[in-house]
Amino acid sequence: MIRRLILGTCLAAALFLGPSNVVAAEGEAEEEQDFLGIITDDLRSTAHQIGMDLKALLKRNHIHLAVFNSSGSVENIYAVYQRPGNHLGLVQSDVLAFVAKVKTDPRLKLIADKIKWVFPLYNQEVHLLAKAEIGSFSDLGGKRVAIGHAESGSNLTSRLIFEISGIFPRQTLVLDNAQALAALKNGSIDAMVIVDGFPIDRLTLDVSPADGLHLVPINQERILAFYPASRIPGGAYPWQTTDVETVSVQAVLVAYDFRNNHCHTIGNVARLMAENLNWLRHNGHPKWRSVDLNQPVKGWEQYKCVKNFNPNAITAEPETPRVRRPNPVADAIEAVFRN
Repeated sequence: MIRRLILGTCLAAALFLGPSNVVAAEGEAEEEQDFLGIITDDLRSTAHQIGMDLKALLKRNHIHLAVFNSSGSVENIYAVYQRPGNHLGLVQSDVLAFVAKVKTDPRLKLIADKIKWVFPLYNQEVHLLAKAEIGSFSDLGGKRVAIGHAESGSNLTSRLIFEISGIFPRQTLVLDNAQALAALKNGSIDAMVIVDGFPIDRLTLDVSPADGLHLVPINQERILAFYPASRIPGGAYPWQTTDVETVSVQAVLVAYDFRNNHCHTIGNVARLMAENLNWLRHNGHPKWRSVDLNQPVKGWEQYKCVKNFNPNAITAEPETPRVRRPNPVADAIEAVFRN
């Protein structure tokens, strides 16, 4: 009797809801999209703008890309490896090199084995922003320098260039970019390091000539032996009139090597990027103008789902079978229909 009553109620509800559900399903089919997530950097960063540019491109091609902000490259590489929904990430090349070279940590070895590159993107310049009395990199000895959040690429790059150069601040402060800029303006620190592609929105809008700050050259031979030379041109920021010599790292788009149903979508994203690079150059951040997608990423392997992409395939490999987890609704259905 109870079973008959439940079944009757379910059928009545199904008949009542049927027509409207059919319309919704048809509408959803027409708007069907693939979904991916990319993790970038803080909301005022060039990296985040690059993510938003990709979102705009992919939206035109029926792929929804969720763009997540973060503390930077160190967070990003682990997020792509470990967090569901972070299918893609922007990671600095020196962070990739660090992960690959530290062989003694089994967790880093797992990350190095599973993270693959999709494309090399743009150069991220090392911005050393300081008070007027700091005229050269050597002047940082004995000073107070903010080096970025603990999970940022700036943090690792700063530590490496201090170690390489043999010039050590009296104090390195682990602050995010907003905190560091506020501290620099009020005089509680002497300099800060941001690693990102120019022009950085935060430095364009939040720094003025009245702040008395400037970009300090980084041109020590020891540093140049490890990091490629670069230049931030005069006028990149309204308060900066002359060219500044510095060094840079490369931003790399990476993915996790798990070839299920995301394989085809990520391969398709790579295809769309390659075919629409001119669109990105004309409609996105100025850094797209310097992107060369054909460069290799030394010491790392390109994602096979990108390298072997077949636009006619539904998925590159069958999806991993789902593990049955407890579900009270499914259990109730089973109980009603059990003989």
